[in-house]
Amino acid sequence: MVMRFYSIAVYLFLYVPIGIIVLFSFNSGRNASDFRGLSIEWYGKALSNPFVLESLTSSLIIAFSAAFLSSIMGTTAALALQRMRGPMKTMFDGLIYVSIMIPGIVIGIATLVALVTVFDALNPLLAAVWPEGAEPPRLSLGYVSVIAAHTLFTMSLVIVLVRARIAGMDRSLIEASQDLYATPWRTFRQVTLPQIFPAILAGFLLSFTFSFDDFIISFFVAGANTTLPIYVFSSIRRGITPEVNAIGTMVLAVSLTLLISAQLLLRKNDTKKAAKG
Repeated sequence: MVMRFYSIAVYLFLYVPIGIIVLFSFNSGRNASDFRGLSIEWYGKALSNPFVLESLTSSLIIAFSAAFLSSIMGTTAALALQRMRGPMKTMFDGLIYVSIMIPGIVIGIATLVALVTVFDALNPLLAAVWPEGAEPPRLSLGYVSVIAAHTLFTMSLVIVLVRARIAGMDRSLIEASQDLYATPWRTFRQVTLPQIFPAILAGFLLSFTFSFDDFIISFFVAGANTTLPIYVFSSIRRGITPEVNAIGTMVLAVSLTLLISAQLLLRKNDTKKAAKG
C-alpha cells in the first residue's frame, strides 16, 4: 500500500505540472497564471510569430539533418561493431553507453571547447593560403556546429537500436544469399537492410526528437542561431505567457507522437520476430 501511494505521488509530481502547462495554453487571458476561460488564440499567435517560425525552422533543419546523419553513421557503425571481437569491442561498447549517460552540459562544454580550438587553429591557416584580394572564409559556430554536436550525441541511440535488431536477425537468410553467390552489397540491400530498417527508422525518430528538444548542447554551440528551445528559454526569462505554454504544448505533442511511433515500430518488430520464432 505504501509503495503504491509512493508511486502515485511520483507520477503526480512528474505529470501534473505538464498537465497544467497544457491546460493554461488554452487560457483566454493574457496572464499565464490567471485562467479566464478556454481559447486557442495563443496557438494562432504563436504560429504567426515570425521569431517563433524562424526558430522553429532552425530546429527542424538541425533535427532532420542530425537524425539523417546519425541514422547513416549509426547503422554503419553498428554493422561494423557487430563483427568485432575481443577487448576492442568491449571498449567501444563502453564508449557508446558512456556517451548516452554523460550529462548534456558536459557534452555542450566539451564540444564548444573542441570547436573553438579547431576554429582558432584553422582560421589563420585559411587566411594564409587564401588568394590576396579575396576575403577568406571564417569558421564559426552555427548550423554546422549544432548539427555535428547533435549527430555525435544521437548516433549512440541508433547504434544501440540497430545492434539489438542485428543480434536477433535471421542469419540463415544471409547465409542463403551468400550460397547463391550474391555480392555483399546485394545481400545487404535485399536481405540485411529490410530486416534492420524498422530499427533504423525508430532510431531516426528518436534522434529527431532528442535533437529537436535539445536546449543545453544547442545553447553552447548554436552561435548566432536560435532554436525553438533557446527561444522558449529566452521568452521565459521575460515572463511566462500563454503563448509560451502553447509552444510547449505543441512541442510536447510532436515529441510524444515521434516517441510513440518509434516504440510502436520496435514493438511491431519484436512481435514479428516472436511469431517467426
